Amino acid sequence: MNSQPNLVLASASPRRLELLVQIGLQPHAIVAANLDEAPLRNETPSQLARRLALSKMAQVRNKAPGQFILGADTVVAVGRRILPKPGDRQEARRCLDLLSGRRHHVFTAVAATAPGGPERVRLVDSVVAFKRLTPGEIDWYLDSDEWRGKAGGYAIQGRAGRFVRFLRGSYSNVVGLPLFETANLLEGLGYPVSASVAATPGVAEWRGPDD
Repeated sequence: MNSQPNLVLASASPRRLELLVQIGLQPHAIVAANLDEAPLRNETPSQLARRLALSKMAQVRNKAPGQFILGADTVVAVGRRILPKPGDRQEARRCLDLLSGRRHHVFTAVAATAPGGPERVRLVDSVVAFKRLTPGEIDWYLDSDEWRGKAGGYAIQGRAGRFVRFLRGSYSNVVGLPLFETANLLEGLGYPVSASVAATPGVAEWRGPDD
């Protein structure tokens, strides 16, 4: 009989699922929250990431009571300016133009709760610096379509990895989920991280858009 408690991932991001599986965690289910992700007035990038991660967790907890719930949200920012998930090529180009030759911050907030237990949240901040991009390099990247659905308009684990000249902090955080902090958060809530063995990634149920 399997006594492993259920873990529900409150995010439809395939990258987050892949990262969890990487450390041996297979969610029992994936239930994406339906939220307006627009920042509030005067909200900082870190505050936005934290609020959205907690909101995702809380919304899915109401749909799946009595289970471990894990939510996360990633925000890319240059200073206090929050970069979008580009909706089209022109918006993606604006993101890359802004990131070119600059350092930027990638904030991921991870929120979790245990069945009937308290909620916990961790915020991780990584610093990434891009080389100065030529117009040809930007066009080359835009042609890949990797920017679609990505905060800041890029995926460090893909072609954009060649643009990164400096990274301080957690690489997995920049991908979308800081693994060290996530594992510690779940263990602190009583989830048996070290006893988990991930199954085939396709087992979980997908609902909702990428986030």
